[in-house]
Amino acid sequence: MAQLTLLDIAFIAGYLLLTLFVGLFFSRRASENVGEFFLSGRKLPWWIAGTGMVATTFAADTPLAVAGFVAKNGIAGNWVWWTFVSGGMLTVFFFARLWRRANILTDLEFIELRYSGKAASFLRGFKALYFGLFINAVIIGWVNLAMFKIIKIMIPGLNPELTIVGLVIFTAIYSGMSGLWGVSITDAVQFVIAMAGCIVLAVLAVNSPQVTAAGGLKQALPGWMFDFFPSFSSTVNSSQTGAYALPFTAFAAMAFVQWWSSWYPGAEPGGGGYIAQRMMSAKDEKHSLLATLWFTIAHYCVRPWPWIVVGLVSLVMFPNLPVGQKEDGFVHVMNAVLPAGLKGLLIAAFMAAYMSTLSTHLNWGTSYLINDLYKRFVKPEAEQNHYVLMSRIVTAITAIFALYITFYVLETITGAWEFIIQCGAGTGFVLIMRWFWWRLNAWSEITSMVAPIIAYTWVSQFTTLAFPNTIYVIVLFTIACTLAVTWVTKPTDREKLHAFYRTTRVGGVLWKPVADELPDVKGDTGFPALFADWFFGIVLVYAMLFGTGKLIFGEPVAAALYYAAGAVAGVMIYRDLSKRNWKTFD
Repeated sequence: MAQLTLLDIAFIAGYLLLTLFVGLFFSRRASENVGEFFLSGRKLPWWIAGTGMVATTFAADTPLAVAGFVAKNGIAGNWVWWTFVSGGMLTVFFFARLWRRANILTDLEFIELRYSGKAASFLRGFKALYFGLFINAVIIGWVNLAMFKIIKIMIPGLNPELTIVGLVIFTAIYSGMSGLWGVSITDAVQFVIAMAGCIVLAVLAVNSPQVTAAGGLKQALPGWMFDFFPSFSSTVNSSQTGAYALPFTAFAAMAFVQWWSSWYPGAEPGGGGYIAQRMMSAKDEKHSLLATLWFTIAHYCVRPWPWIVVGLVSLVMFPNLPVGQKEDGFVHVMNAVLPAGLKGLLIAAFMAAYMSTLSTHLNWGTSYLINDLYKRFVKPEAEQNHYVLMSRIVTAITAIFALYITFYVLETITGAWEFIIQCGAGTGFVLIMRWFWWRLNAWSEITSMVAPIIAYTWVSQFTTLAFPNTIYVIVLFTIACTLAVTWVTKPTDREKLHAFYRTTRVGGVLWKPVADELPDVKGDTGFPALFADWFFGIVLVYAMLFGTGKLIFGEPVAAALYYAAGAVAGVMIYRDLSKRNWKTFD
């Protein structure tokens, strides 16, 4: 590849300077207290909080992964993540308001808001260290590996190891200075830059000489590549000579079981992690719900189509890439079609996607380590400025540890998502039901974390089941173990249950034994309307997703029908939300 031009370098330098300026601008506000540092003082409007969620889940590896799905299995290959729409909409309508109402600093603080005893303390401390440092470092490591690949292909003159180290240090500095305020604002800017860059790339790619000479994508590729749904067959096509096929049981595992049962970063059943952090940082319950709704729509309907188009173009331009390198096709297309100046824009776009994810993970992981470990167990009575200082120190430590994981532990990200989904299968049952069923306790949640690992080990060692069919066995085993442990252990202390119900006013028939003891507390009602909103939300997302796809590929009538269905669903949701009294629980 030719060296970057002065214009390319100007785009990259301008982006870095803008990011640093935002970090400096918000550094004083972030220094006030940990509430400002980790939750922006709970003052974020819905569009900033929601865009931050979208930007965080738009990492450097995400476009490559989606392009890889498409290159291997056509557009329908995206169902491995499209099935999470149901869980996303469940979070929007059932949990966003509850997370904001709980008035806690991290989702791990919820554990001792909901449970009692030493088991609850242990669970909170263990999760803080396990997720805040170890799992967080592994996720950052995956993102680092993807950026490493982009740098190596796009800018071969740079040392990719040193570049990654420099970017991590730079991101740790601005996120450590500015807290969630700076992270959120830079996320919004970074999302715009990243999306603009990917759209420009998709337009240039589809109009490249190789594609136009072949008569366009639809002439150059087999028709099944453009199918939005897989065909159902007893075997999966891997030869790419026919339509992408899935056994119905495998599709059903993803579409009907995986979305509510499996823990996965950014798609936790019931919300959690950095998604819960953004919900809790919103101005109020209404902004929390709208932020999560915008995130879900943008995540599925707005972001993926440029990546899908580039994935299809990569098959035309680089048809001989080995199956294991199909993801690299995205970067090869960038290299092939971008002129001077736009190379710098796209590199800046990927840096934006990469750094938005990195900054959020550093802030989120640090919130666990400070609020749920250091403040809870080590130094609970310190001044606020001490916790802010320790937050900045821990941000740096987390960044250094993530670099170690990147270069000395991780070798590949292939199959990692399958492993995480299976080792968290069944956990989602507790993450959802702990809000709505009073009888679950800390031992229930601990069991739901241990049981899937045992089941996964047994299934992988002693059966021939393959993912996603393994989900059925692991989920059933995990739920059975969780219910058994729940009934043989003592329930949460009554005083703790009363305090939780007074704070969240969650309502529902499964809280009736506790609610009857608190006649002065008005719990939530209107669950049928919430389920209706959930259903219409799913319709809205899929209709907008497929309508946009039909429009891109020249089928305006089909696009109009999908958009009409989405509009009807959107109107139904709007009518319900506009009737709610949002002041009821303020």
